[in-house]
Amino acid sequence: MTKSNGEEHRLGGRMERFQQGVRKRTLLAKKKVQSITKEDVKSYLFRNAFVLLTVTAVIVGTILGFALRPYKMSYREVKYFSFPGELLMRMLQMLVLPLIVSSLVTGMAALDSKASGKMGMRAVVYYMTTTIIAVVIGIIIVIIIHPGKGSKENMHREGKIVQVTAADAFLDLIRYAPLGILFLIAGKIVEMEDMGVIGGQLAMYTITVIIGLLIHAVIVLPLLYFLVTRKNPWVFIGGLLQALITAVGTSSSSATLPITFKCLEENNGVDKRVTRFVLPVGATINMDGTALYEALAAIFIAQVNNFELNFGQIITISITATAASIGAAGIPQAGLVTMVIVLTSVGLPTDDITLIIAVDWFLDRLRTTTNVLGDSLGAGIVEHLSRHELKNRDTEMGNSVIEENEMKKPYQLISQENETEKPIDSETKM
Repeated sequence: MTKSNGEEHRLGGRMERFQQGVRKRTLLAKKKVQSITKEDVKSYLFRNAFVLLTVTAVIVGTILGFALRPYKMSYREVKYFSFPGELLMRMLQMLVLPLIVSSLVTGMAALDSKASGKMGMRAVVYYMTTTIIAVVIGIIIVIIIHPGKGSKENMHREGKIVQVTAADAFLDLIRYAPLGILFLIAGKIVEMEDMGVIGGQLAMYTITVIIGLLIHAVIVLPLLYFLVTRKNPWVFIGGLLQALITAVGTSSSSATLPITFKCLEENNGVDKRVTRFVLPVGATINMDGTALYEALAAIFIAQVNNFELNFGQIITISITATAASIGAAGIPQAGLVTMVIVLTSVGLPTDDITLIIAVDWFLDRLRTTTNVLGDSLGAGIVEHLSRHELKNRDTEMGNSVIEENEMKKPYQLISQENETEKPIDSETKM
């Protein structure tokens, strides 16, 4: 009886403390809301104007795309309509190569060889761990849901060769961010020939990919960040909102790199030595979303062909999907190119890639967002693990600056009073 009474008392005390904490937070929230002024609202809108415009562009672009579909625009008209989005893509891609090179050079120059080696090793371990987890999630989800049940006879194939004209070359010369994203998304929706093909097996495939990406992006990556840093991952992710929305619009982790730098360094306060060393490498080799997608798509194509995969072939798919994702470029729909390697490794028909092209433009945006999130959380984890090396480097730099300042001390002038006093002393002594 005494034990049960004691347990009830402890539970009651915990509940009271919890309720008191909730009440305190509620009161604080009320005070904050009541203290908000028009100037606070204006400053908030000004600070987050680009994020709000980007979100608006994604929504308006989606609505505009579906609104224009009934007009049955020709291929050339679609290209003219969506060219502002292409301008944005070309402009961002133009920045990528010099940004990556300069970031790596400045990042490594700010670190000694020992610190950069440790940081690089931590980044590679993180990348490999998250990529393998992503592949495993993709394989498990596609085997459980089995979206390829049935035959491929009723599925729609899509694919065409694009002819480039002088008008395309001219438009390439004019190369805009929210406005460009708006036209990118609207153009892709208008470009789809038949929305009715996204049904049955392809709809189940799309849902399966989304579930896999959500598990990895919403559960695995934030949990990994929390376990390593013991910090709230959602606060960190909140600072990445602009980069994630840009990833949805551009469908390219490399093109999103300038925005990712800005979000991590300005919003989340990640050390520039870490971002400039880790992010360029991550945007090139860390493709969690692509790895998950390729493993899942390969097994889906096997299911559609009624091809039974044994355990060895599933392992082969996981290894080749991991390797192919590392080799995939950070450009739109690069996963379709490297998927040929995965399909060939287990003898699946590469022509069946055309079965999933109809929805790839949409899924590519989701997996790119997962890639950018993985790179960003990786930078936060590497900074946390490298905090001692960074602190020691700061101390060394501080000491070297002090020594340099001491070496540059000005000469002290001897006052004239001392000079006049010396001869007087000598005369009195004589």
